[in-house]
Amino acid sequence: QVQLVESGGGLVQPGGSLRLSCAASGFSTRIHSMSWYHQAPGKERELVALITFASANTDYADSVKGRFTISFDNAKNTMYLQMNNLQPDDTGVYYCSAQLLLKYWGKGTLVTVSS
Repeated sequence: QVQLVESGGGLVQPGGSLRLSCAASGFSTRIHSMSWYHQAPGKERELVALITFASANTDYADSVKGRFTISFDNAKNTMYLQMNNLQPDDTGVYYCSAQLLLKYWGKGTLVTVSS
């Protein structure tokens, strides 16, 4: 059974850092890409970072370029999102997603940026 489990969210002050993790398990076929989405309170879910495995390319939303870094540890089957210089607009639930023939989602982890 496919599972994506996020962790690492929490409360952080503006300018602080967090690292989110997404542990992937149960995949019987190759994952094409994985990504992180952000859903701010009252807003739609938006893509913030993507990693494509065949090309090892990464891509970021303009709002997080230079601050967030997506990576994947093959040995641990875990995707990460290193988030630096966090701002109040970064507050929300962060979801990881995996694209195979279907798109799979985790349940999300809450990040709150506040002083």
